[in-house]
Amino acid sequence: MPSTVDEQIHPHASGDAEKTVNAHSAPQDLVLYAGWFCPFVQRTWLALEEKELLYEYREVNPYKKEKEFLEINPLGLVPALVYQNKALYESLIINEFLEDAFPQAKPLLPKDAFERARVRLWIDHVSKKVNAAYYRTLQAQEEEKQKEALGELVEALQKYLDQVKGPWFSGEEFSLADITIAPWINRLYILKEHRGFKDELVGGKWKEYEKTIKERPSVLKTTSEPQYYTEIYQRYLRNEAQSEVAKATRAGKALP
Repeated sequence: MPSTVDEQIHPHASGDAEKTVNAHSAPQDLVLYAGWFCPFVQRTWLALEEKELLYEYREVNPYKKEKEFLEINPLGLVPALVYQNKALYESLIINEFLEDAFPQAKPLLPKDAFERARVRLWIDHVSKKVNAAYYRTLQAQEEEKQKEALGELVEALQKYLDQVKGPWFSGEEFSLADITIAPWINRLYILKEHRGFKDELVGGKWKEYEKTIKERPSVLKTTSEPQYYTEIYQRYLRNEAQSEVAKATRAGKALP
């Protein structure tokens, strides 16, 4: 299978996300290396927007593994963050760094120590259970395997939803837990159109929570036009995508 299958992607963000990119084109001490289409990027992008930090957005095609970018992240994955000439990668680690490095900005973790730990616990659940089941559902080709993966996804979402205090995960304050799941909520329409996912399968207050997430201004500001996501996810639906996540899912391994 040719590695170029993923390289011919739409080159930049569109819609509201393009406006956000343009607003963050000036040089800053904080530089986000991003791929507009990537859900892992979006959760760091959301943290930057929520904390209202000054940052520079730089678009990278992670499939091309340019030498300059590999010097910033040897894994060649987005997002990556450079701050005062020091590089970090992995979206969840970056988000924790932003909390620690900019305490004067809007907090995205609760003050209460137990609640902070609870947020982190369910961030881990989203990363290990929700995300993995999402990609298995997306990439499965046999109907039986699609249904099995979909069942796992629904169960993982139900467990998460049981922990949501409302309107946000921790109650009145938007947190890193909401940020961590938001990009996949934003992309559930792909599974609704192609894999039989329905909000009613999750039940409870899922539709309300989903709507609240999708209407969050930071989510709207970091979301491109749906047709460009669809172009990319068609490759996943055919199980032809060559991203590291797609390859890990195909091999039955943990997501990178």
